[in-house]
Amino acid sequence: GARVGAGGSFEKLLWTLFGACLVATVIGYKPVVIVHGLFDSSGVFVELLRFINQSHPGTNVSVIDLFDRSSSLQPLWKQVEGFKEAIYPIMQNAADGVHFICYSQGGLICRGILSTLPNHNVHSFISLSSPQAGQYGDTDYLKYLFPQFMKSNLFHFCYTGVGQRISICNYWKDPHHTDMYVNGSDYLALLNSERSNPNSTVWKKNFLRIKKLVLIGGPDDGVITPWQSSQFGFYNDNETVVEIKDQDLYLRDVFGLKTLNARGDLFLCSMAGVEHVKWHSNDTVFNTCIEKWLV
Repeated sequence: GARVGAGGSFEKLLWTLFGACLVATVIGYKPVVIVHGLFDSSGVFVELLRFINQSHPGTNVSVIDLFDRSSSLQPLWKQVEGFKEAIYPIMQNAADGVHFICYSQGGLICRGILSTLPNHNVHSFISLSSPQAGQYGDTDYLKYLFPQFMKSNLFHFCYTGVGQRISICNYWKDPHHTDMYVNGSDYLALLNSERSNPNSTVWKKNFLRIKKLVLIGGPDDGVITPWQSSQFGFYNDNETVVEIKDQDLYLRDVFGLKTLNARGDLFLCSMAGVEHVKWHSNDTVFNTCIEKWLV
């Protein structure tokens, strides 16, 4: 009798496993693509990978290992092309689409990809503490990169041809020198259509292929300045922060933020007490702001 019992439980186990596989196949978590930030490499996402594997077992996660560490200072359009080439095959193999988690400077690279790739299949674009509206602050990064410059005089360098060959200058936005930014920024001013851009209609259409935009940031970040830039807020010319809904690029819907919001697909997730380098390893951030979008 014992053998039959064993056989029965083995059969039950098989059916349970089969059921689990079936569920995984039917639900089939979409592949996740992760893009790193300034001076980072793919190695910083160990915790994030663990969170994803625990919450959504079997998810295919690709951390793109390109433009690591000092190479992350390469101009952003060059990085967009490189990342696009690496990510496109992942998209092609994902019939139901993919999710993007893009951290810090990586969030701007992902926007470049989403704007210029006409047939992308990105569902959730999760922007993790990324200077989406630009950067203007005396941070440790700045002191390290440009020890001779304060934030108030970096515009002299950043808005030159030479300056624009350095990634951080591609999204450096001096609120006191808006004209120079608009004419000098070869990346962010174009993405935001702050400079007239013949591709803006097409880029907007491409960008709006995403199903969800999730903007994560918080007041204790310490690097993204102002921190609200992670949610498209930014300084006006007297350094008062103007929130996303009052921003010209939102009101005029230049690349689709207002459309996304009208569709119910724009989400802001703010969390206090998180330093810039901790966003991707904080389980509360993952559970609150990220997990539910990775389906």
